[in-house]
Amino acid sequence: MQEISVGPSDAATPARSLRDEAYELIKARIIMCVFRPGEVLSEAAVSAALNIGRTPVRQAFDRLMRDSLVEVLPRKGIVVRPISQDEVHDMVEVRLLNECFCARLAAERAEPGHLAALATNVALGIDAAAKRDIAELMALDREFHAIISAAAGNPVLAEILKSLHEKAQRVWFVSLRAPEHHHRVVVEHAAIVEALRSRDPDAAEAAVRTHIRSFADNLNRQL
Repeated sequence: MQEISVGPSDAATPARSLRDEAYELIKARIIMCVFRPGEVLSEAAVSAALNIGRTPVRQAFDRLMRDSLVEVLPRKGIVVRPISQDEVHDMVEVRLLNECFCARLAAERAEPGHLAALATNVALGIDAAAKRDIAELMALDREFHAIISAAAGNPVLAEILKSLHEKAQRVWFVSLRAPEHHHRVVVEHAAIVEALRSRDPDAAEAAVRTHIRSFADNLNRQL
């Protein structure tokens, strides 16, 4: 059986540049709301906080602007983009369209290795939810959806979903701040895995649709 992989191996990962390091550090702080929506970010202050030169920080800000995580406002400077209800609505619409189709494909094409990886992910999620470890839950959630994308066997769709999930990370964190949502996410993931294991595309689509709707409803209560 072919080994299941959802990301590059450590051996193939090149050393990060200071620009990449600054980007990842600032991005993580935005996603985890250390840098809050609407907060003005000073290039000098961020550089000092990260202990990284101003040039890599400036380059990181340029990339974050392309990611729509920060914006430049007149007389203010660089500001963390707020999360709008319209943005959430648009994101949910696109997720419903693409992820439900992805789930149908995965129900038909998933290999035993994919299903085993998903089961392990759910087990780890139960433990993380009990500990209320938001960072771990987010990492497991990204992995869970990446495995399903791989199981669907459509690289073009997987790339679309990867980009979508990158954009969704910040709102995932906001949603997971609600403790009652931690266990619900894991239960919904388990239902998706059961549908995939049963090779039932209709049930897989329905489980994913319920999961996304639950995410949207919870997020709307947080914003």
